[in-house]
Amino acid sequence: MKRDGKNLYIDGEWRVGGNTRAFDIVNPANETTIGELSLSDHSDLNDAVSAAQKGFLEWRDVSPQERGRVLKNIAASLTDRKRELATVMTQEQGKPLAEAIGEMDRTIETFEWCGEEATRTYGRVYPQRATGMRQVTIKQPIGPVAAFSPWNFPAVLSARKIAPALAAGCSIVIKPAEETPGVCIGMFEALAEAGVPPGVANLVFGEPEKVSKHLLSASEIKKVSLTGSTAVGRDLMRLSADGLINATMELGGHAPVLVFNDTDAEKAAEMTAIFKYRNAGQVCLAPSRVYVHKDVMDKFVRRYVEISRDFRVGDGLDPASQMGPLANERRMAATLRLVEDVKDKGGKIVCGGDRVGNTGYFVAPTVVVDVAANADVMMTEPFGPILAISEFSDFDQAISLANASPFGLAAYAFTESVATATAFADRIDAGWIGINNFSPFLADVAGGGMKKSGIGYEGGTEGMDAYFHTKFVSQTSLAPIVT
Repeated sequence: MKRDGKNLYIDGEWRVGGNTRAFDIVNPANETTIGELSLSDHSDLNDAVSAAQKGFLEWRDVSPQERGRVLKNIAASLTDRKRELATVMTQEQGKPLAEAIGEMDRTIETFEWCGEEATRTYGRVYPQRATGMRQVTIKQPIGPVAAFSPWNFPAVLSARKIAPALAAGCSIVIKPAEETPGVCIGMFEALAEAGVPPGVANLVFGEPEKVSKHLLSASEIKKVSLTGSTAVGRDLMRLSADGLINATMELGGHAPVLVFNDTDAEKAAEMTAIFKYRNAGQVCLAPSRVYVHKDVMDKFVRRYVEISRDFRVGDGLDPASQMGPLANERRMAATLRLVEDVKDKGGKIVCGGDRVGNTGYFVAPTVVVDVAANADVMMTEPFGPILAISEFSDFDQAISLANASPFGLAAYAFTESVATATAFADRIDAGWIGINNFSPFLADVAGGGMKKSGIGYEGGTEGMDAYFHTKFVSQTSLAPIVT
C-alpha cells in the first residue's frame, strides 16, 4: 500500500494530492510518524465530483446481478488482505490486532450482504383501480454520494457507506479520516481489483471543512452520509440544506446501562467492562453511564473495578494487550479533562484516571462514582475508557435518568424479568438496544439514533433504501383491446 504519495483515487487512477500541505500519520502507541498523506486541493475535488457523475451514468445501468457480483469480489479480495489491513489499522489507530481483525470480518460481511441485497431491491405492484391499469413503484439509484467516515472504525464505517451505495447503483466520493488512511487505501485497491469501473468510487483526503464545503456545494452530489460527532453533523446538515441534499447522519452517543436487582450483577459488570473498553472506549455504542439498583450497587462496582484494574493496556500489536491507546493526543487530553472535571465537581475516582507511561496515548481504565449530574462526563460523549456509575431505586427513576441525555443512539439493560425488559425497550429513547447482551452494528440490521444521535439509518434494508428514489408509475392504455 506504499504509493509514494499517490493516495487519492479519482476516476480509476491513483494520484498525489495537489494541496501543498501533507498530513503526518502517527502511531498512537509510540507517537512515531509512520507515514505522510497527501491531501486534495480544489482541482482534485472537482475531478472527483466530475468522475462520480460520469461513473454514476454508467454504473446505474449495470444490472443488479452484476453489481452484486462485483461487491462479492470486493469481499473476496478483502478476505485475502484481511490480516495485512488489520495490522495497518492497529498501527494507525491503536486498537488491539484481534479487534482490528474482527472489524475486517464485519467489513467483509457488509460487502457480502450488500452484494446479495443488490438483487432484492423490489418495488411494489398495487391493486388496480380500473380495468387495464397498472400502478407500481420502482426503485432507482439516487445519484452520486458524498460520504465522510471517522477514525475509530476506519474499515467497517467506510464500508457501511461504500457497499450500499454501490449495490444501489450510485457512485461515491468518500473522505475517510486522515489519521487512519491505510485501511481505506487498501479497500480501494480491492475495489479496483474487483472490477469497479473508473469514476464509480473515488477516494479523497483533505482539510475536513474545505472538503465538505466543496463536495456539498456541487450540484452533482445528491446524497451525503456521515458518521461523526453531533457538532459535525449539524455543520453538514447546514451545508446540505442549500442544495436540499438527502442526508444520513450517524452521530454521537451517550449510552446508558441499567442493571436491575434481579440479575447477576457480577456477570453484568464483566460484560459491561469488556464492551466498554473495546477500542479504548472510542465507540459510539459504548456504555457511558451505568445506573445500578441500590441493592446490587456494591457488588457491581466491586467486580467492575476488579476487571478494570486488571485490564492489560499496551501496544495493540502485543498479543497480551486487552486495550490499546487512545487514537490521538486529542482524545487522551479530552479523557483526562473529564477526570479532572469529575474531581472538581465532587465526584470520586475509584480506579484509573491517569495516563499510562510517558510515551503513547494510553489512559488507564477509569471508574468514577458520586458524579454530579452537571459533570461533563454525564453530558458529553466521553469517547474514552471512563465510565460513570450511579445508583437508582426503582424502574421509573432508572428510565428518567437514562433518558435525561440529549443523545439516543444505544442503551442496554440487565434483567431476568420479561416485563421489565419489555418496558425498558418500549420506554427508552434509543435506536440500538441490548438486553442482557451487547452487539456492534450488523450488516443486515438498521442502526440509527434518536434525538441528537442522528437522522436516518445505516445497515439493513432501511439503510439500502436511503440510496434510492422510489418512483410511482401509473400506466394504462388508450388503445382498444384487440380481440
